[in-house]
Amino acid sequence: MHCSISKRRSDCFFHICILVVHSGGRLFALMPPITALLHTENDGLRLGRTLEMLLPCDEFLIIDHGSSDDTCGIARRYGAYILRGDNRAAPTQYLDQAHNEWVLCMEAGESINEHLQASLFEWSVQRNVGDAVAHSVYVREQTVAGQWLQLAPVTRLVQRSWGQWHKRLPKHDPSAAPLEGELLRFAWP
Repeated sequence: MHCSISKRRSDCFFHICILVVHSGGRLFALMPPITALLHTENDGLRLGRTLEMLLPCDEFLIIDHGSSDDTCGIARRYGAYILRGDNRAAPTQYLDQAHNEWVLCMEAGESINEHLQASLFEWSVQRNVGDAVAHSVYVREQTVAGQWLQLAPVTRLVQRSWGQWHKRLPKHDPSAAPLEGELLRFAWP
């Protein structure tokens, strides 16, 4: 088995980009690439935490809606592609900019725990999605008092062809198979 590791534009950020298995003279790519899609606006204090945990994603697509802080600088340090956001644009407009078939939609105040990170790696290596076009994730939300609440799953991993949206995020599909682990929604940066 050969595993290639690519170095991002940042000197401190390494990322497994694709796992290839050699079998009988043929190469098989086992890890379908995932694009992380995030909308930002003055999220410099929280964006790094979000991007740091998204190791299963080989592309970061940041839709920035006029940040005046260091949001774009932080995104660049993680090798993200940055597009100027338009609040009037349909959410599907930005999916066309993703280079990968699967897109993980996040908000800048969110992150994923190690278990969800591992599930995304496992999904990308062992998946048998059949006709699946979406997967959901469990959510834990931090309150302003610092307590954590377990919320219902939300659909966040979708194919680029996904057409059901609620504002900037995929509309929840109850039939979307959940991945193990949790999306963490923080109250504070």
